[in-house]
Amino acid sequence: MPQANLKSWIIAARLRTLPLAFSGILVGTVLAWNDARIDFLIAGLTLLTAILLQILSNFANDYGDAVSGVDSDHRKGPDRMVQSGAISKSSMRVALILFSLLTLASGMLLLFLSFPDNWQLILTFFGIGVVAIAAAIKYTVGKNPYGYAGFGDVFVFVFFGLVAVVGTYFLQTKSLNWTVFLPATTLGLFSVGVLNVNNIRDIETDKVAGKFSIPVRIGREKAGLYHSLIISIGFLASIIFVLIDYGHAFQLAFILMGPLFLKNIRAVKSKTGKELDPFLKQMAISTLIFSIVFSVGQFFG
Repeated sequence: MPQANLKSWIIAARLRTLPLAFSGILVGTVLAWNDARIDFLIAGLTLLTAILLQILSNFANDYGDAVSGVDSDHRKGPDRMVQSGAISKSSMRVALILFSLLTLASGMLLLFLSFPDNWQLILTFFGIGVVAIAAAIKYTVGKNPYGYAGFGDVFVFVFFGLVAVVGTYFLQTKSLNWTVFLPATTLGLFSVGVLNVNNIRDIETDKVAGKFSIPVRIGREKAGLYHSLIISIGFLASIIFVLIDYGHAFQLAFILMGPLFLKNIRAVKSKTGKELDPFLKQMAISTLIFSIVFSVGQFFG
């Protein structure tokens, strides 16, 4: 990657989405800390693998939307690097291969350190990792990308919620606790919320380009209601988690983050097009803040 194009690569990596990768790993690690001794090397490698996968997904999205024509001069969001010509298609294909290999290498090292004597678990998680890499690319790349059929929300929920939180917890504790699926649901739904803001912003251009996201399928008004629903259910899941094993009021401190999400819900209902762009970042940052406050509450509560 040429040094002169470093800014373009940073833009293509979409750093504002990286808090989503960090949030799930943080929550999963802290929940594991309450039940077992934490291996910080495994925690670091888990975070590194998640960030590499997130960047891979963002690169693939930049490339896939440019090739398919979804990104065009009429797009209402920030410029995309391949569509604008700042990064060539061939260079982005090389980047996709490189980050796929980096993600795979980081993931394999993580698995060998986590399960040094258990090939069954290594192969199981390796399979999950390969599926995650393939899903990150197939979201917008190739024939019939599932992101254009409206299944992106499922991908985001599974990998940014269930896999990130529950997977991180299991890597540390080597066990499953069904209650961990509740905060995993929270992080998954909040991550879906970030995608939903993006899709509502682009609803008109996506419709023309044949990208049938959830907002395109259900319409602008119902997409706003959908946003309210997923955020509300996300909050409720974490409240239930705390009440199941309630110890101290500090565990519920994350409820104080409610106004941040309420602000986002109101904006999604009332604003359109480029007006929504700041609230895409705001939703991602709100999710990060929530994960920090939630984690601190569980650790000290």
